[in-house]
Amino acid sequence: MNILVLCTGNSARSIILEKLLDRLGGADITTFSAGSTPSGAVHPQTLKMLGAKGYDLSGARSKSWDEFAAPGAPQMDVVITVCGSAASETCPVWPGAPVRAHWGVEDPAAAAEPDWEPAFDTAYTALKTRARAFLAADIHAMTPADLQDHVRQIEAVA
Repeated sequence: MNILVLCTGNSARSIILEKLLDRLGGADITTFSAGSTPSGAVHPQTLKMLGAKGYDLSGARSKSWDEFAAPGAPQMDVVITVCGSAASETCPVWPGAPVRAHWGVEDPAAAAEPDWEPAFDTAYTALKTRARAFLAADIHAMTPADLQDHVRQIEAVA
């Protein structure tokens, strides 16, 4: 199963969920992340926090979703957007027919530097809760309609 996590800047939330699903999902899930307007760099607190938790960050980079719309790109089974509602943030919409979910989380990168740690911890906790709820079901045995229902139920999970 290929999962694409989208956000605007691809520097914090989408990277965090990508790494969570990589770690928790096992070999049957391949996770990617991208942004509609990538910042060009992974936020330093994302790297610090995930590094302290032992995540492999060797492939972590801020990239455009155009990479995944190009010919030869992996076909996505699930697309998850993680944009929040702060500052009228625009969340990207993925074209096509994969299963879609919106697991909105406020942008920890918008916090001022002294508040980075609690903001990133809050985002990590919310995304980990959703990732675990997603993976608790037998997602590989679900029909696309059942999988769509499953991801929509998780949208309400805090």
